[in-house]
Amino acid sequence: MDVYNLHERGLPASPERAGPLIDGLAGNDDPLWPRHHWPALRLDGPLAVGASGGHGPVRYTVEEYVPGHRVRFRFLAPRGFDGFHEFTLHADPSGGTVLRHLLAMRARGPALLTWPLVFRPLHDALLEDALDRAEHGLTGTVRAPARWSAYTRLLRHLLGVRSRDGASGEPRGTR
Repeated sequence: MDVYNLHERGLPASPERAGPLIDGLAGNDDPLWPRHHWPALRLDGPLAVGASGGHGPVRYTVEEYVPGHRVRFRFLAPRGFDGFHEFTLHADPSGGTVLRHLLAMRARGPALLTWPLVFRPLHDALLEDALDRAEHGLTGTVRAPARWSAYTRLLRHLLGVRSRDGASGEPRGTR
């Protein structure tokens, strides 16, 4: 099964102002990854080609990195995830920036079931939280905050995914 999963958000900031969102991934003060509500994105060194890591059970290596513009991660696990995910910034004619996250892979074996039933709903919720975090970081507000579906909340509960405050449900005060 071919998977093409795209999330994007227009941001009222220049690509130069938005670039630190990508450059800060996996850092101590990561401005993009919603680590307060999801497993942190961790790498075995600084963000650079060849660095390996992941978040939760998802493992990958940095395949491409253009500071301030894009980073591509090649999947190593879970089994059956054959492809990549990436963050990219694109100048918008309005003077702003579009932040995109693309996941492109061929799901094989167990991923034929785990992607649509488990990983996709969690992935979609995590990415919308990341885009909310990016928007908030650049503007101080979020125009239309993402909301977790009942199914996503159930999966988080069943899998023991915890927010930093220990709650398995939606983060307090942010939804």
